[in-house]
Amino acid sequence: MKYDVIVIGGGPSGLMAAIGAAEQKAKVLLIDKGDKLGRKLAISGGGRCNVTNRLPVDEIIKHIPGNGRFLYSAFSLFSNEDIIRFFENLGIQLKEEDHGRMFPVTDKAQSVVDALITRLKELKVDLKTNSPIQDVHYKDGRVKSVELKSGNLYEADAVVIAVGGKSVPHTGSTGDGYAWAEKAGHTITELFPTEVPLTSADKFIKEKTLQGLSLRSVELSVLNPKGKPLITHRMDMIFTHFGFSGPAVLRCSQYVVKAMKKWKLKEVTMNLDAIPETKEEPLFQEVSKMIKNEPKKSIKNLLKGLLPERYLLFLLYKNGIDPAAQGANISNEKIRSFIKSCKSFQFTVNGTLPLDKAFVTGGGVSVKEIEPQTMASKKMDGLFFCGEILDIHGYTGGYNITSALVTGRLAGINAAESAQTAK
Repeated sequence: MKYDVIVIGGGPSGLMAAIGAAEQKAKVLLIDKGDKLGRKLAISGGGRCNVTNRLPVDEIIKHIPGNGRFLYSAFSLFSNEDIIRFFENLGIQLKEEDHGRMFPVTDKAQSVVDALITRLKELKVDLKTNSPIQDVHYKDGRVKSVELKSGNLYEADAVVIAVGGKSVPHTGSTGDGYAWAEKAGHTITELFPTEVPLTSADKFIKEKTLQGLSLRSVELSVLNPKGKPLITHRMDMIFTHFGFSGPAVLRCSQYVVKAMKKWKLKEVTMNLDAIPETKEEPLFQEVSKMIKNEPKKSIKNLLKGLLPERYLLFLLYKNGIDPAAQGANISNEKIRSFIKSCKSFQFTVNGTLPLDKAFVTGGGVSVKEIEPQTMASKKMDGLFFCGEILDIHGYTGGYNITSALVTGRLAGINAAESAQTAK
């Protein structure tokens, strides 16, 4: 059977591509190897589906440190505001939360998935689930057909590969598309985990001293070998049994991976400032004043509320201060060194959890080989890529899904156009 456009992959970019192509009156087949479409969408945003982000385009691109600039052309054609309108036209009302994140008013990701599937059915897109793909075939410099593992062969004038990367594999992203891209002549840049927890062999981690402790709105930095920050994020973090997690850690993770590679490091040093809103000297003066006002009070009670109790005790012990000691009996040097560690506690990380535990895949099909306004392959006529299979990666917070929806929309519309001209 012959189609104008075949879309491989039923994640956010694939669903968007199939809708985009069908709206151009193309005859479309959407194939997914899983039993359900939109599995990654259904678990995104903690099950609430953070569909996009309302920050200005320049800000969004800053939040996509992995080749975000490639998306400037795409955003000029279909922006985050267009995504919001698109969903509202499907009957999904959205609301804005902190940092520009947009969620459905229902707080249910499934309502977003259902609206997309309803739209596919309205457009009479043929849907095939439980259909793993064996191969994509090319002939004379053009896409020819898609072969299923069942042996069924479907011809097409254009094919959109939207199978995701290698992160969150239980949703079906297992890296199948890289081989089909390479067969078409594409370069796959090195894959690595991003938005992923970090591991550490530091003594306090091995001894689980702070396991389960969350710190709010701290400043976390990745340091280069000379001790200068490569990146700093002010967000929450969590100490775990293997290392560190939480939003600040996830955002720093790709810089740890890149630093280890660039300088051939076994460990990378990170700096934690637990009280970023106050500079070191004023903080020292403030604590000194508290001690002066209540000299007989124990240091632990004097400093109550400055930091979460477990972290406060950890830093006191680290600086050789007995929490029960009276403030007046503690030397200025010890108070200074305690304040310094509030502002600059350094620890080392030795890597990340594996790619299958990451939220996002770094690396993928090189964007140098993709037309930025159409998502068309520069190597093979009729072939298009969108979503996480591309070497584009952003922070969590609606940025990756925005990239997937924008690239998906353009890939679908232009695949339909390419199929028309091929006839």
